[in-house]
Amino acid sequence: MSGRYTVDKHHIFDAFNIGFLLLLVATMIIPFINTVALAFSTNFASMQPGIVLWPKEFSLEGLSTVWNRMQLHLPFMNNVYVTGIGTFGHVLLCAMAGYVLVQPSLPGKKLMVSMILLTMTVPGEAIMIPLYVVNKQLGLLNTLSSLVISGLASGFSVLLMRNFFLSVPIEMAESARMDGAGDLRIFFTMYLPLAKAGLATVTLFEFVGRWNQFTPALLYINDHAKYTLQIALKSLIIDTDSTSSNFIITTNVRMAGIVIALIPLILVYPYVQKYFVKGIMLGANKE
Repeated sequence: MSGRYTVDKHHIFDAFNIGFLLLLVATMIIPFINTVALAFSTNFASMQPGIVLWPKEFSLEGLSTVWNRMQLHLPFMNNVYVTGIGTFGHVLLCAMAGYVLVQPSLPGKKLMVSMILLTMTVPGEAIMIPLYVVNKQLGLLNTLSSLVISGLASGFSVLLMRNFFLSVPIEMAESARMDGAGDLRIFFTMYLPLAKAGLATVTLFEFVGRWNQFTPALLYINDHAKYTLQIALKSLIIDTDSTSSNFIITTNVRMAGIVIALIPLILVYPYVQKYFVKGIMLGANKE
């Protein structure tokens, strides 16, 4: 009887877990489906109350309006520029810093790692004003360069890349140096190819963070022509003052803007997903 009771208890627990996970998935997937369905509905159909899981009257007028009439393509291209260059620079700089921190001959290595860890304890809100002052003194306000430079390196990414490089046998680098290879050649031809999972992990985190960044753009950019996508979406969804009185921003227009903002994230994730779990597990190892 005790064995049967144990089996039944496990079945009940498994059923509870499955039900809880299905409920959790529903809370995330239903709003997403509703957003897509409304984005591809007509103006009138999108204004109807209730949750929609399929377009009532299929139409592309929401996408056309937000892309052409409301010129969402301008902040979209600004976002592409800031995210592309910023992510590339972030990954390269953090990978280089991680490579430096694994050198056995580096003096004060543990102190440097401790200082980098210390930077991770400082909340971003505490340095918002100092960063604004620095950008103003450098003449970077109202420039996309301020958004590219913002967060160009982070302690988390540096330490993550360092942990990946620690898994590379140091004997390989020493052998390459004996053959006349320099640090740059060893870094680009040996360490980076062996750390694809780490590069993919850092790239995914940084790409998503930069694509969705809101606070830096809100602080540094006042020129409408240089707005990034998240600022434009905020104006589209919340602010109605900028629109003329004879033009109403319908629900399908708002949802179309959200769908356009999600497309790059959906396209990028499958390419790095196969490295992501491996990257998180390996990057969690400590020296």
